[in-house]
Amino acid sequence: MITAIAKLQSREGKEAEMRAALEKMVAAVSSDEPGVPKYELHTSNEDPTVFYFYEQYDSEEAQKAHGSTDHMKQLGEDLKGVAGARPEITGLTWIAGVSR
Repeated sequence: MITAIAKLQSREGKEAEMRAALEKMVAAVSSDEPGVPKYELHTSNEDPTVFYFYEQYDSEEAQKAHGSTDHMKQLGEDLKGVAGARPEITGLTWIAGVSR
């Protein structure tokens, strides 16, 4: 299992546009990408301009395929003029946890 967190930040006043673009991405991943058991969108409780994706992939191949999809390319276009910073992607290694 491959896990990552992606942090994205919108420009001040562009939060609704950013959210709409990111929700569109979630819908595309949900309908078009096998090998992605978890792809969740969150927003920061402290800063409404900050959004996070919590992502899990079955394999490195699934993660690489995600990065080259048409909807990922479209997201890049949709975020022009909306994003306030470059996305920050952090890979994670699972240690322990609880799933119910």
